[in-house]
Amino acid sequence: MILAFNKPYGVLSQFTPDGSPNRTLTEFGFPKQVYPIGRLDADSEGLLLLSDEAGLNTRLLDPEHGHPRCYWAQVERLPSPEALAELAGGVMIQEYKTRPCRAWLLDPQPEVPPRDPPIRLRKSVPDCWVALELHEGKNRQVRRMTAAIGHPTLRLIRKSIGELMLGTLAPGVWKELSIDERGMIFR
Repeated sequence: MILAFNKPYGVLSQFTPDGSPNRTLTEFGFPKQVYPIGRLDADSEGLLLLSDEAGLNTRLLDPEHGHPRCYWAQVERLPSPEALAELAGGVMIQEYKTRPCRAWLLDPQPEVPPRDPPIRLRKSVPDCWVALELHEGKNRQVRRMTAAIGHPTLRLIRKSIGELMLGTLAPGVWKELSIDERGMIFR
């Protein structure tokens, strides 16, 4: 079985506490024997897959298999076309050059429900939403990539894995994927 979960802000992508004040997956009523496929940081939101099928982690997360993941990042200031091209070409983060990706300004800017707690806003610094489609997933990669081009991430939402979209799944809600939805992940 594969489950799609809209992970809220402040939730760890694990079942065991780590000593932080963040909540864990235990409070969401998942079936026994499922585990997260990949991770989203506690301060990131959006689509997280869980499964009871061994081997899916490698099949979905290894960059050689090329499963795209799309993120929406709310960043400080408006990135120039050159900054977005720099992201797309790969940037250096922690002595590692990221693989090329797709990066674009969301136009029109999406209406995203407010987060609890809200992001920090500065009256003198505008923000905007950009999208990044990655085929790899290093620790805090999107945040480090946007910071590397001078546009720190304020809020991060994973919107899709493969062709499977987060859609209207509410934060904190999960569902079992149908056969067709499973296929969308691997296309």
